[in-house]
Amino acid sequence: MKTKNTVLFVISVLIIAGLAFWGAKGFTVAGYHFSSFGESINKGLDLKGGVSVLEEIQDEDVDQDTIDRTIELLNLRINKLGVGETVITQEGAKRIRIEIPGEYDTKKVVEEIAKTGKLTFRDPDGNVILEGSDVKDANAYLGQTGEPTIGLELNPDGAVKFSDATEEFIGKQISIYMDEDMVSNPTVNQQITDGSAIITGIDTIEEAQSEASIIKAGALPVTLETASAQLVSAQLGEEALPQSIKAGLIGIALIFIFMIIFYRMLGVIADIALVFFMTIVLGTFAKIGAVLTLSGIAGFLLTIGMAVDANVLIFERIKEELRAGKSMKTSIDSGFHRAMSSILDSNITTIIAGFV
Repeated sequence: MKTKNTVLFVISVLIIAGLAFWGAKGFTVAGYHFSSFGESINKGLDLKGGVSVLEEIQDEDVDQDTIDRTIELLNLRINKLGVGETVITQEGAKRIRIEIPGEYDTKKVVEEIAKTGKLTFRDPDGNVILEGSDVKDANAYLGQTGEPTIGLELNPDGAVKFSDATEEFIGKQISIYMDEDMVSNPTVNQQITDGSAIITGIDTIEEAQSEASIIKAGALPVTLETASAQLVSAQLGEEALPQSIKAGLIGIALIFIFMIIFYRMLGVIADIALVFFMTIVLGTFAKIGAVLTLSGIAGFLLTIGMAVDANVLIFERIKEELRAGKSMKTSIDSGFHRAMSSILDSNITTIIAGFV
């Protein structure tokens, strides 16, 4: 039994060491690169630099629901461009801050924000026969000839309108406009009754994806005006990140040494568990696409301290049981059981504070 436990312990240590090495350094096998945490975890504006845009709502008497909807649409619109680290927050009563780490083209960002995304289908006389509200979905893809294409799926009302229009204008053109810009001017060859339509004549698939995302997002419920747009330097992050990492490593090393000195073999086991804990947390950051900022680094280090605190509570309880003359097995069982209430109390308090 003792041999079996030793083997399991060694295997566990090797697995944890391997995961930790992967997270710290990354590695390449058979041409496939497994990224380290430093490569795969997104960095925030204060670490990476990027674009910061402040938009001001021009409409009067705008309620909070409308502002929330605007933020939601802006988030959809900008993140659909392939940027997954955008932070959009409300500032004051009528301002919205948009921060995009890793993006350095302020003009492009402002243009995407400013677009209303109003789609209209117009007959040969310029009359609107369909609007964006009649479109249920929009997706970009490459057509059979490799041409960038946007496929539109119309809702039931839109399908009826489009069927009537394509029946009336066979052999004529129905123009498709994005705001006041003509996107396409196709000729109707036959009546379309299935509620599907396509937009062609787009130069690149990236442009098609951008247009499709704007169509899906729809028009913003308010008028926005750019109050400021600026590039944010990553100088703060370049200076603070190495210092923060250095301080964190020193702190973690001191924790490891403290646990070994005071608790010996139990401390060694706790340190191994702590390495596994850090690997899980950082791996979760990478998996969910979390954005790491300087304050996030501080929070991560605080989490490590809380994890060690639980070990200290358990080990002190075990020592109390051993001093009372109980066996090691009984002391360990009692230590975990008696420390559980204190551990739950501290973590539940933290969860409540997090919700607040």
